[in-house]
Amino acid sequence: MRLFDTHTHLQASEFDADREAVLDRAREAGLAGLLVLGEDLPSSERAVELAQAHAEVFAAAGCHPHNAASVDDASLARLDEAARHDRVVAVGEIGLDFYRSLSEHDQQIEVFRRQLDIASEVAKPVAVHCRDADDAMLPLLESWSRRMGGRRPDGRPLGVMHYFAGDVALAERCIDLGFLISIHTSVTYPSAHVRQAVARSISLDAMLVETDSPYGAPQSRRERAKGQRPRGEPADVAEAVAKVAELRGEARETVAEATTTNALRLFGIEEAGVVAGGGTSRRAAERSA
Repeated sequence: MRLFDTHTHLQASEFDADREAVLDRAREAGLAGLLVLGEDLPSSERAVELAQAHAEVFAAAGCHPHNAASVDDASLARLDEAARHDRVVAVGEIGLDFYRSLSEHDQQIEVFRRQLDIASEVAKPVAVHCRDADDAMLPLLESWSRRMGGRRPDGRPLGVMHYFAGDVALAERCIDLGFLISIHTSVTYPSAHVRQAVARSISLDAMLVETDSPYGAPQSRRERAKGQRPRGEPADVAEAVAKVAELRGEARETVAEATTTNALRLFGIEEAGVVAGGGTSRRAAERSA
């Protein structure tokens, strides 16, 4: 059973003590690949470094809405440059967060728009963060989707709605606009009725899975943590797959294969030379030859 974690922050300090062991556990769990996303320019650059060091790791470059206030033309130009790196397969994590509002809303919107433009220019998908901002986000996605013709030039989806928290109707609307829906490991929480309804209802062709590690650990880790804040890791994506399979009455292998295939296609990874499931790439093989 091969898996793909479409959203991690493996460059985060929470992994500094045991990052290689975390990757070993991911491989043992069956991960064919994982995506490490930037939250600003330095974290995007660290994501690229990890992707260069590990064949099964891929990077995304972007500025999280929390950091929008610190973005200027120079930093956007550097993010544009980072997004063109051959180990960068997406622009992200970008979007809007009106829950914490660590940057002014108009700043978030402007930075989000400009990063959508970068994605258009580099012809790569986006990983979209949206928290308590659906009313502002949807018109922006609708406008960009119209400009893009609902798909990227090669026919692939425009991107992924990360850690999707909306209802089934909103999920279907985002799918119609050209986005895939990422089911987070929090689908395992007993209280996650809305996320579970989405996982049960949408087409497998439109679904991805993720951990957002080190954040948002699955229910099993929460129970073992005994009041401490648990750390999630990429191997936990197997628990999201298991819960989705349970909700849908389908085999784990069916959900795993569909979501992995969707990820590889979205991010253009097979075209980049990855032997999915083997954890190696032609590029890496050529370097070692």
